[in-house]
Amino acid sequence: MYSSILRCALTAAVLVAVPAASFAADWPEKSVRVIVAYPPGGVSDSVTRAIADKLSTSLGVSFVVENKGGAGGTIGMNEVARAAPDGYTIGFSSVSPLALSPAIRQVPYDPAKDIAPIGSVMVSPVILLGTSAFTGKSMDDVVSQSKAKPGTLRWSTSGQGSLGHLMLEQLQQAADIQVTHIPYRGAGQQLTDALGGQFELISTNMGSAVKTNIASGAFVPLAIAAPARVESLPNVPTFSELGYAQANKMSVFGFYAPGATPEAIVSKLNSEINQIVGSPEIQKLLADSNNIPATSTPQAFAEDIRQELASNRELAKKVGLAP
Repeated sequence: MYSSILRCALTAAVLVAVPAASFAADWPEKSVRVIVAYPPGGVSDSVTRAIADKLSTSLGVSFVVENKGGAGGTIGMNEVARAAPDGYTIGFSSVSPLALSPAIRQVPYDPAKDIAPIGSVMVSPVILLGTSAFTGKSMDDVVSQSKAKPGTLRWSTSGQGSLGHLMLEQLQQAADIQVTHIPYRGAGQQLTDALGGQFELISTNMGSAVKTNIASGAFVPLAIAAPARVESLPNVPTFSELGYAQANKMSVFGFYAPGATPEAIVSKLNSEINQIVGSPEIQKLLADSNNIPATSTPQAFAEDIRQELASNRELAKKVGLAP
């Protein structure tokens, strides 16, 4: 999955795009709208705002962030797809609205034509946590409790058709268990309700709030989807270690533009964003939340999304989520 992006992530390489053509030299001349495809409060929101601040400084116009959460990121991505392709609307999201959601349901845009990938920013491990409502301590307890009382464990994800949802379905099939899916519109309210014990399990991207609540004992880490165990949680096994390799799926986040946006503007944005992601401030922000910096060219990002969509179509059929 995302072979070229993961290579960049693991080597901490920063790729710089080919310089933009001269006709993009005057862009931008006014403020740029930046749509985050998730509600406030999650790691995607904080990373977008930090990068948008630096883009405002480097390009001399305001990059104004708006949150458009819901439907696993497809609401925000549809807003990007419908915007004028002039470089004055861009979006930030995981690749799920382009590489997962179209594999399991109809979406109101063509992921190959209506969205132009600008470049990846980070690989975000997905962690499965037990809340105060969960009486177990390990993935073995999740499986045993689910087998003893099918459907009684409630598993919260960031939305129907999200990466966490696919992981849930894969785990159910692999372990022959049944859990109840509780979809949210994003990470903010999901984390609040998790702390209130409104469900037993939550799958979410790593972030500073997650780290803090694990450290305080509010959450019990059960398994993580990552290339290897993360340094700050050395005792938490990966899904692959536990025998659930297909559920070991990480979130890749990046920036996108409307599909017909001039290539020169996309290239210029890619170059600026790649340099910003390589800055000490953004590197620290990502490291502090256990997210892995991972930049790419627009072309490599688009190809990885295309391959992941094809893979997810096959997985969706296998686990019974295909439309």
